[in-house]
Amino acid sequence: MSGAVLFASADALLVVAVILPLFAVPVLFLAPSRIAERATVVVLGLSLLVALAIAGGVGRSGAAAASFIGGWRPPLGVGLRADGFSAFMLVMTAAVLLATGLFAMTTPGRSRAGGERMPPAFWMLLASVFSALNLVFLAEDLFTLYVALELLTFAAVPLVCLEGKLAQVEAALRYLLFALFGSLLYLLGVVVIYGLYGTLDIILVAREATASPGFVLALALMTAGMMAKAALFPLHLWLPPAHSGAPPAASALLSAVVIKAPIFLLVRFWLDLAPSTLAVAVAPMLAGLGAAAIVVCSLVALAQPRLKLLIAYSTAAQIGYLFLMFPLAAASSPWSALAWTGGALHLASHAFSKAAMFMAAGLIAEALGHDRIAGLSGVGRVVPVSLFAFGLGGLSLMGLPPAGGFVAKVMLLSAAVHLGAWWIAAVILLGGLLAGGYVLKVVVLALQRPAEPLVAQPVAHWREWVALALALVAVGFGFVPLEPSHFLFIGRPASWAGMVP
Repeated sequence: MSGAVLFASADALLVVAVILPLFAVPVLFLAPSRIAERATVVVLGLSLLVALAIAGGVGRSGAAAASFIGGWRPPLGVGLRADGFSAFMLVMTAAVLLATGLFAMTTPGRSRAGGERMPPAFWMLLASVFSALNLVFLAEDLFTLYVALELLTFAAVPLVCLEGKLAQVEAALRYLLFALFGSLLYLLGVVVIYGLYGTLDIILVAREATASPGFVLALALMTAGMMAKAALFPLHLWLPPAHSGAPPAASALLSAVVIKAPIFLLVRFWLDLAPSTLAVAVAPMLAGLGAAAIVVCSLVALAQPRLKLLIAYSTAAQIGYLFLMFPLAAASSPWSALAWTGGALHLASHAFSKAAMFMAAGLIAEALGHDRIAGLSGVGRVVPVSLFAFGLGGLSLMGLPPAGGFVAKVMLLSAAVHLGAWWIAAVILLGGLLAGGYVLKVVVLALQRPAEPLVAQPVAHWREWVALALALVAVGFGFVPLEPSHFLFIGRPASWAGMVP
């Protein structure tokens, strides 16, 4: 791949990005809850600074940063690598998780609603999820990626059942089964690739890979595994009960960033690892599944009786847009650059908007004691900031200006039209209409005057502002230039050189 050049202090920064969150875990194991939450937020803040430093270094050098553990280069050693896309994911994840940590903190001067603060286990799991995600974004070795995925699974699954309710435990077990099934398929694919090429380094494999039956089988296994972990239709059955039943802070990070890890790897597999001819042949099938996810899961979201379930099915639907990107980005056309940028922008705007919507839904449920949509009439008068955050997040999902989802979908639409993929353009438009249906269903009802005065519990206003800040970031993405991003092309495969703006 082009541009694999080291810049000053990159080695330390890449390693620090992975291990810094883990430094908090031993302290959190023994610390009281109040100290645990504050220590975690400090670590999350420092990790955001590290991610920004890595992104700044990649941007200044115009080349990918690389670090080799023990100084041994592949195929003997294991490497970490940060290209533009990796650095983008690092910063996005760090920002969302820092906001999640702030949202989950105890209100100063009193305990959380219900008389309990988040248990220390939450903060240890949050730090572990962060470390595993960073390793996914930086690892260049397919087996190291398997280790990172397993660490992510065993840190994310317990977040679903922190409160120990039976429904949460059942949802967590279903999540675990799907995740382990995906890991098994991925590992089988890794074994096949090692047997074919004698190395697991992505760059070395990409140089030798051909569309042989063995390599196609390996990619098929790995892709199916990542689809199960990403909850792509029809393997989405674990996501709604898991995300809707978890505590609001856990739901926010699960929907916003955890499911982005397998999608990130699918991008690596089909746009970095696979030969371009194979990627062009397979990409329409991935887009077809993405289109089915958008239509089916959006329709199911419209029929949901609970707010968190609606948002969870919306997550399963919005994932589909990322898969519509594959045939557009693999087309080897100047318009592919715009599609690639649009896909990455949708990924980021979805992360911030979905985190904001889950936090807002949690605050609404905290105020009313339930999240039944039929009982939300007049809630806009009780928690107006939370409803505003929910609405702004929904604005991005609908693809309306000036939200980031609007610019992302315009980029994807433009690429689809100019590349002749009219069916993709039609699905993008239909998905926006369906998203408008389930978002407005909630907002319009919440703004109505209730038949009887609502009895509501007070919520921490600063937690509402955390949710609103995330929603505003999602809207802020709508002001990025409507053109391909040079930063996202840093360190991309040499075959993309003609597309670099």
